[in-house]
Amino acid sequence: MRARGWEVVARVRAGETLVFDGGYGTMLFAAGLLNGACPELWNDTHPDVVAGIHRAYFAAGSDIVETNTFGGSRLKLDEYRLGDRTRELNARGARLARGVAPEGGFVAGSIGPTSRLPLDYALDAGVTDEEYVTTFREQAEALAEGGVDLFAVETMMFPQEATAAVRACKAVVDLPVMATMFFQYEELHDRDRTMWGESPADVAKSLLAAGADVVGMNCGRGPDRAIVIIREMRQATDAPLIAYPNAGLPITEGDTVRYELDPPAMAREYPALLDAGCSIVGACCGSNPEHIRLIADVVRSRRRT
Repeated sequence: MRARGWEVVARVRAGETLVFDGGYGTMLFAAGLLNGACPELWNDTHPDVVAGIHRAYFAAGSDIVETNTFGGSRLKLDEYRLGDRTRELNARGARLARGVAPEGGFVAGSIGPTSRLPLDYALDAGVTDEEYVTTFREQAEALAEGGVDLFAVETMMFPQEATAAVRACKAVVDLPVMATMFFQYEELHDRDRTMWGESPADVAKSLLAAGADVVGMNCGRGPDRAIVIIREMRQATDAPLIAYPNAGLPITEGDTVRYELDPPAMAREYPALLDAGCSIVGACCGSNPEHIRLIADVVRSRRRT
C-alpha cells in the first residue's frame, strides 16, 4: 500500500485544487525569534509556538502544512553550530506538525537551500553534487522518521542544488516530492529567471526530470509574477504545478519590515493564478493565516462552481 501522501498527487491530477500554507519566518519573528537566531531550534525550545503556527494554518484552510525545517540541512545548521542536531531537529519538526494535523490534513517536510554555493559557482570551497545529496538525504530521512506525508523542496536558486535535493528525497523513501525555485523578475527584459538564467519552462522540465512529482515557484516578487511563471510552466508540462509567492515586495520602515499586500489584496490575484494552471496554491514571506484563509476561500468558491 502506497504512502498516504500520494493522495495529494492523485487529487490534483484529477483536477482538484489544494491549499498550501503561508509564511513561517513572518510568524516566528512575530512570536519573538531574533534576527540571526536559528528558526529550527524553536522545534526544541518553543514547540508550543511552532505547533500553534501549524494549527493556525490548518484552521485557516490549508490542506497541506509544512514543517519548520526550511534551514534544517546539516550544511545550514552548521552555521549555528547545530549540525550534530540535524536528525533531532528535523524529526521534532515533523512530529510537531503531525501532532496537530487534523484528519485529512497533510504534512510536507520543508527542505530549503543550504546557503552554500555549488562547486561551479563558488569562489571558495564549493559544494559538490554528491555533498548536496548526502546532506539532503540525511534531512529527508529524519523528516520521514518524523512522519511527513511528502517533501517540499523549496526556494532553490541553483539547478544543481534543487535536483540534488529531489534525488535525495527519492532515494530515501517512496513519498511525493514537490519542488519549487526562486525566480527574479528582470524588469529590463520583462521576464522571470532563476539566479542562473533558467526560464520557468526550463525549471519545470529539469525538476521533473530529476523525479519531482509537483513543480513550481515560491517566494519571489508576488502573485503578479507567479501568474506569469505558472502560465509559462503550464505551456511546458501537464504535471501538477504549485505556487506560493510572497505577499508582494518587502517595505522597510525603521526597524520593521512589512510586505505590500494585505490578505484581501493578495487573495484578489488568486483567481488568475488558478486560471494559469496552478494545482496547489499558498503564500510565502509576509503572509499569515489570514492570507491563507482568504486564499482558501477563493479555492473553495471554485470547487462549488
